[in-house]
Order: sequence, then C-alpha cells, then structure tokens
Amino acid sequence: MLVSTKGRYALRVMIDLAEHRSQGYVPLKDIAARQGISEKYLESILKILVGGRMVVGLRGKGGGYRLTREPEEYTVGQIIRLTEDSMSPVACLEPDSGECPHLAACRTVAMWRELDTLINNYLDGVSVADLAVNPQIGNDYVI
Repeated sequence: MLVSTKGRYALRVMIDLAEHRSQGYVPLKDIAARQGISEKYLESILKILVGGRMVVGLRGKGGGYRLTREPEEYTVGQIIRLTEDSMSPVACLEPDSGECPHLAACRTVAMWRELDTLINNYLDGVSVADLAVNPQIGNDYVI
C-alpha cells in the first residue's frame, strides 16, 4: 500500500477543517495557504470529499467547506479508502482482482491477509480528532 499525495492531502484537509470548525465554512484559499497545496489540486480533493459526504461546500460570500460530522466520527481509514484506488498490500487482495491462479499453493497469502487486516484495523482506529490540535486547550502557555 502506497498512499498517494491525494490521500495524504485529503487527510491534511480534514484535519485542517477539524481544527478550524469553529469558523464555520472555511474558504478554500485559507486551507490551501495553510497546507501549502495549490488551490486547483485542492479543489479536486475537496470534490472527492464532498462526493463522499465527508465535507459540504457553500459558494459565495462567507462560503467555503466544513465537516459534515464531528472529527471523532471520521477515521483515517475512511478517508484513505475514499481517495485511494486500493489499500491492499498485494494485488491479489484487491477487491476486483479475481481469483489468483496460485492461491491453492500460495504460502504467503495468509500473511498478506493478516497484514491487510492489521493496516485496516489500525487506520480505522485513528480518528481525525486524534490528529487535530485543539488550539483552545492547553496551547496558550508561553515561557
């Protein structure tokens, strides 16, 4: 499994929206500036997130994007599965791969299945809230 920039940036966008959710709708240009992502590429990522009903957009003055649920309700696994073609560690475990002709004699398929399960369970156990920083709690201490 190799997570593309699309998947990594989608996760960063979701974290950014979680951290700035008190602002309501967050303008695309603000997200792009904070994350160092081009607005054009960010539009394509947000289109995927809107299509997956993870975020909602509002056009016009005061518009932008916001999460549709609380940050605790999104897992990294959900976001990566939405943005990536596959999370499988090997091609034979991909959903549309068909049956491998070597399956009966394969000595490694059980290991790959277990790795696939570990990856999915781990990513499904990490929420956007786990990765987001709440700037209002404990981050105001200065020496």
